[in-house]
Amino acid sequence: MTRVWKWNRPVTVREVLEDLQQERSIAYTTVMTVLDNLHQKGWVRREAEGRAYRYEAVSTRAAYSAALMNEAWTQSDNPAAALVAFFGMMSAEQREALRDAVRMVQGPEETPAPQNPVTENPAAENPPVEKSAVENPAVENAAGENPAAAGGETGR
Repeated sequence: MTRVWKWNRPVTVREVLEDLQQERSIAYTTVMTVLDNLHQKGWVRREAEGRAYRYEAVSTRAAYSAALMNEAWTQSDNPAAALVAFFGMMSAEQREALRDAVRMVQGPEETPAPQNPVTENPAAENPPVEKSAVENPAVENAAGENPAAAGGETGR
């Protein structure tokens, strides 16, 4: 599937074979069997072109990954705990990508006007800014605690 997604267009067994052979020795029939299996499973569609087929991914790699994550999450007996554990495994870059994705899904939110560092009343506090659900998840574990608030990284 990696090769099919890589080209993002219909590919032949020969094209996949030649690409794979740059890294290792592999038989034409092996590639043909794998692509046929992927077709039978519904991951790729194929269209006849002469005596060969052209194979094309049914969904994007991102959509496939999302479906796998959703399936794993929905099969959990405690989805909130599963998410907290998953977030805990993420790198800082992955958490930032998650924050970006949440912002994209939520849509534009009102942001406070930029504050002038020199104000008439320097002791005045800036208005509070709501944290996103990713930065401050309202998820409690079985003990009623918020694991993210108990030492997990919640800021940038």
